Amino acid sequence: MCFKDKPSLFVILGLIHTYYTTLSLKASAEPCKSKNISATYQNCGFHPGNENGVHGLDCFMKRELPGEQWICVWKPGRHTSENIYTLIVQQDKNYCRSYSSVRGNSQKIKIFKTRNLTAQVLENTESENCTKDIFRGSPKSLLRCGPPYNATFRWRSGRLYVNVNWQQNEEKRIQNYTVRYKALDSLLWNESSVQYRKEEGCTVEGLNSSLVYILQIKCVTNKECSQCPWSETHTIPPELTVQPVLTNLEEADITEGKGRRLLSLNWEFSAKRMLDGFYVTIGKASGEPPTKRMNTTRPQIRLILSYSAYHVNISAFNNASISPGSSWTIKNREDNQSSEAHQLNVTVQSNTSFTVYWKDPLVKQYVCYSVEWTKKGHKAAHRSFFENMKNYKELSDLPEPLEPYKRYSLSLHTRPNKNTCNMQYINGSEATYGSTQFYYMEGLPVSAPANISSHSVTLNSAVLQWSPIPEEDVRGFLLGYIIHYTEYHDQTTHTETNMTVAPELNSYELGGLKTGTAYQVQISGFTRAGSGVRSITTFFKTHHQAYFSQLGVTIIFAILAIVLLFASPLLKRVKAVLWPSIPNPEYSKAMQKLEKSCELELLKVINTLKVEEYDTNSLQIIEKEAAIPVSVLPSILPLLHNSEEEEDVPEVTCDGMQRDSEDATGDGAPDNPADTQHTDLDRSQFVFTSGYTTMEMFQQQVMPQTAQTAAPQDVESEPEKVTAWTVVRPGLDYIHQFSIDRLVLDHEDISTVL
Repeated sequence: MCFKDKPSLFVILGLIHTYYTTLSLKASAEPCKSKNISATYQNCGFHPGNENGVHGLDCFMKRELPGEQWICVWKPGRHTSENIYTLIVQQDKNYCRSYSSVRGNSQKIKIFKTRNLTAQVLENTESENCTKDIFRGSPKSLLRCGPPYNATFRWRSGRLYVNVNWQQNEEKRIQNYTVRYKALDSLLWNESSVQYRKEEGCTVEGLNSSLVYILQIKCVTNKECSQCPWSETHTIPPELTVQPVLTNLEEADITEGKGRRLLSLNWEFSAKRMLDGFYVTIGKASGEPPTKRMNTTRPQIRLILSYSAYHVNISAFNNASISPGSSWTIKNREDNQSSEAHQLNVTVQSNTSFTVYWKDPLVKQYVCYSVEWTKKGHKAAHRSFFENMKNYKELSDLPEPLEPYKRYSLSLHTRPNKNTCNMQYINGSEATYGSTQFYYMEGLPVSAPANISSHSVTLNSAVLQWSPIPEEDVRGFLLGYIIHYTEYHDQTTHTETNMTVAPELNSYELGGLKTGTAYQVQISGFTRAGSGVRSITTFFKTHHQAYFSQLGVTIIFAILAIVLLFASPLLKRVKAVLWPSIPNPEYSKAMQKLEKSCELELLKVINTLKVEEYDTNSLQIIEKEAAIPVSVLPSILPLLHNSEEEEDVPEVTCDGMQRDSEDATGDGAPDNPADTQHTDLDRSQFVFTSGYTTMEMFQQQVMPQTAQTAAPQDVESEPEKVTAWTVVRPGLDYIHQFSIDRLVLDHEDISTVL
């Protein structure tokens, strides 16, 4: 509870004093009414060590300022509903004092140091459940020191450091003290006696910093301290040795006010059960106070900050250790381009003073400001000031003089607290008005653009590209680049041409160049102080007209090659669909071989036919049931010759007999028996050497065989095999197709000739 009004505090303290004074009067000492105290309160039960009634009565002298005081303390009963006690102090038979209506568990008393002491505390004397406890002792042995009123513990590299604070009047009497400890699950205590040192405390060694310990402290007895009770138990948690790990950092602008941002930090800590919370320490990177440390029990925090840079440190803690901290730097907002940014200007008077101008009448809303300025890679300097009249402020006596040719960044912050211009709180106490940059003194660039190259060269143009000049080499605000180019000829001087381009560009197309001409190029940057050094010379040459002609031919050939490469599979597929390949005659039906007994005879007849002037599409070869001698075969040739003009196709047997289709089943006789010739034909087989056979090849195979005379045979004794062949014109290059209405061979079917 905080009190801002001092009179109110005095009133409350007065009421508290009056209340305790009233209690003191009610518990004032009175002579005992009866000398036999035991007989007076014999109805009150006495049960030593029983917590159901009042117990633990102890009387001693406590050394406190301004002097020594004797006191008796006790513990109430477990089932007590009212806390009203009576304390009776007796020293021999002549001294007895009674303290009635005591509310609380202690009472100050007055006794003689040379007499033995007997004290009784009575609980609820007016009820039937009255209980009592008795204490006896010598005042000489009742001088008590401690226990310490405060003790702190810290783990450091596996060692436990204990720092103890005693009452001021006890420090001179206590020379050393004892510490006993045990692990949380252990039953045995370990004691360690150390010498008391107020500044350093003591070190307890031999502990395992990863375990939980219970510890108690008491002084070592001496003449001045005859009693040294143990303190209450202190629980020592394990040492925190790991760092919090930042998992997320989000930044968002606040719409309610310009120049502020909302930062959300989230982190993780592996030893969650060992900690009591987290310390979050945050301060401005410039070092401007204050540095605020906040406590949180959750691994996250939200902060409302300006666009300035901040340092944040997060560590976990418990009552015995603080974990190593994890630090992060929240960078300043370099991309701050608010509408007020262009309204902030800086004028430098000297290397130790400059003036900051802002155009908006901020003095109507703010009177407290802060300025931060820094050069790249250095810690920012700061200056806060009060201004309620003008829209500018001159800052002199800077902590460090400004350096020439160095770029400085400056930010102006506003603070709503008008009582003082020093920042009182980190969170939500500042907003950024705007940022700008300035130089104390500008110079010439000390380096030139690098990596100059040319590309997209044509007959009369080329594109130049380069890398920008580093900021530290510009030494001022870069106003642009100058391209210096001229024609390059040996032992010839030409006028140099300069072209100026904007500072944000890193490429430029040069036009109006001569065809087939070499050029040399240099590029430099310039500031307000002038142009800097030039780059190394780069050469390029525009193309000739012939180059483009050759290039066109090359492109055409490349296109044709690509078309042929990818069109060949397509053309093959189109050919296979539209123009299929001629099949192999071995599998073709254009000419089929019919194996029968009259093979050679029939071939001889076909060979003698003169078919130059007619077609044999209607020729039919028919085998009769009765065999015809070969000798009559010549007689049927005229009939075959004239078969083209007849409607009915004549039938021819293997022996050369011709008959009408109507008399196919009867026996026939030759018309001209005298003309019959008997020829012995060679019946040997022949094979064409290729899949396609021309008529000339056909004749070459057939003619030598038909020229031979065959011996007469009895056709009835043994059936002969007949092979029917398609009759073609000798002058043709292919075997002509013809049809046969009927072709009957001896007891076998033959394939249809197409």
